[in-house]
Amino acid sequence: MTTTCDLPTHPLPAPVARLLTGQFVRLLVMVFGSGLSMYLLTSVVPLYLAANGSGGVGAGLSTAAMMFSAVAVELLVPRMLARWGYRVVLGLGLVLLGAPSLVLLTSAALPVVLAVCIVRGAGLAILVVGAVALVADLTPSARRGEALGVYGVAVGVPAVIGLPLGVYLINVIGFGALFVLAAIASLAGLLALVGLPAKVNAEEEQHVKVLGGVRRSGLLTPTLIFAAVTVAAGISVTFLPLAVAGDKQSHIATALLLQAIAAPIARWLAGRYADRVGPAKLLAPALILAAAGAGSLVFLPSAVAILIGSTCFGIGFGAAQNLTLTLMYNRVDRSRYGQVSALWNLAYDGGWGAGALIFGAVVGGVGFSVAFALTAAVVAVAVVPALRASAA
Repeated sequence: MTTTCDLPTHPLPAPVARLLTGQFVRLLVMVFGSGLSMYLLTSVVPLYLAANGSGGVGAGLSTAAMMFSAVAVELLVPRMLARWGYRVVLGLGLVLLGAPSLVLLTSAALPVVLAVCIVRGAGLAILVVGAVALVADLTPSARRGEALGVYGVAVGVPAVIGLPLGVYLINVIGFGALFVLAAIASLAGLLALVGLPAKVNAEEEQHVKVLGGVRRSGLLTPTLIFAAVTVAAGISVTFLPLAVAGDKQSHIATALLLQAIAAPIARWLAGRYADRVGPAKLLAPALILAAAGAGSLVFLPSAVAILIGSTCFGIGFGAAQNLTLTLMYNRVDRSRYGQVSALWNLAYDGGWGAGALIFGAVVGGVGFSVAFALTAAVVAVAVVPALRASAA
């Protein structure tokens, strides 16, 4: 006779930690609204300047002002989080990104528009650094890659929607109503802050110097790898429309749309698989795909090269976003989450701006084909340290 004590026992599987908690969903809603506010005006502000006699240099200055403002403020965000906590800092970011849009209702003068772009850049920096740090704080470490992938979708979808929608709405509702809409999209996120952590955990944010201990903690290599990919991303978005004749512009619009769609999907899928096999093993294949996509632009004006290349680059770029960030978080403790977020976003914005700046200086002397080949080479070089990370 078999008693209950004689029955074989099997260990119960460990419960899977919940990913989409109420706090995480609130954060995603906030990120979506602020992203929509940014992308609605990304292409519209240069058009607004051009329509009021400040095109050309003025349009370029508006983008540069926002970008460099973001880079400067990103260095300060970890310290702000340590002092005031997530809720206050993210609230400040939402206000700085959204409210200045209303100032554009009063004037289209170049100094006014540039000042608005600078303030909005500061708000953007606060939001991206604070939100990425909070993602790591709110989600289980065993599903961090997937969490960052879901966050990537919440960031990427506003780009897919906002960039074409902003340009379209100019002729439907006009500049003024669009500026109000962009302000509302960001400021509405203040409601989503209710329920988010008011302060950073006690053991966090002791290392608030963004560049402190970067080499010793293993953060330098993934930061530089990611910067190499963002260099190519900034170049493709900025110069691809200029590299082909006007009759091929429909192909360019389709290619950029495919790239914008592919990136967040790849970012999410890379996160799911990175949790199983580790981000280092997937990083080199992602970079190879991105390099191949960037290299295909050498064959311009081929429509096939444009469409396939942009899609491949979008997949590699999106995957690299997730994998580098996950790898960096895995190498530090909670006290350095803010530092990781700031470093990663510095690589994003700095690489984007530097790539466009250098490419513009080079392309006049060597032509688009050679310049795009050099861009692909920059990404390909990053494959070497990525392979070393995988082997380690």
